[in-house]
Amino acid sequence: MPNPFDLDGKVAVVTGASSGIGRALASALAEAGAAVVLAARRLEALETAAAEFTAGGGRAAAVALDLGDHHKLGDAAARLAQPFTAPDILVNVAGVNFREPWDEITPESWDRTQAINLAVPFFLARALIGPMRDKGWGRIINIASLQSVRALPRGLAYGASKGGVAQLTRAMAEAWSPMGITANAIAPGFFPTELTAPVFADAARAAELAAQTAVGRNGQLEDLRGTAVYLAAPASDYVTGQVIFVDGGFTAK
Repeated sequence: MPNPFDLDGKVAVVTGASSGIGRALASALAEAGAAVVLAARRLEALETAAAEFTAGGGRAAAVALDLGDHHKLGDAAARLAQPFTAPDILVNVAGVNFREPWDEITPESWDRTQAINLAVPFFLARALIGPMRDKGWGRIINIASLQSVRALPRGLAYGASKGGVAQLTRAMAEAWSPMGITANAIAPGFFPTELTAPVFADAARAAELAAQTAVGRNGQLEDLRGTAVYLAAPASDYVTGQVIFVDGGFTAK
């Protein structure tokens, strides 16, 4: 019986792959057998990650991209297909969170938050699904958030974008699953990343958040790996339109 978690022969694109959640998910997919294209702005960090994955027996390539302008994602899609072949899997991790109080949000910061967190996942996926549709198999994995369903301080613009990601994921599933392309999202709890550095810099705040989980701790990046491989693999063939919270039970309490 084939291993339902085997990604050998698949090509995965992971945005925001230079650090944090993006790098962790890219590593997990590479270890599961996928050829992984790591995309972000910082080429040196991407190349370091790709070299590490390759040294570990995986297949990886780095593509430096600025995803800030979603009007140019058609060109980005062509570049992402060059290292291997057209991708079978897209993991939309790249995001921003300016953590501004509601009365300090500017039109510019609002627009950039919605563009990077919400518009890019749609337009990049749309630019890449053609070959997936032709093969009758594909995976879109978005990154949602606790703020897809919870309101947190200094999170008005970010929360609006991540609430949108949850609904975008369901809408993608409705539109594309008949073509064999599933769409799901991972909603992490609190994990140590560049985006959450201000939170983890406050030890008391970090401890308070850990106490709000059911398991009594904040997340480690390794906690996300299994869910990513599951959603990318044939094991999840009948799962689509779902937001899976990997949050230690934070949203269960």
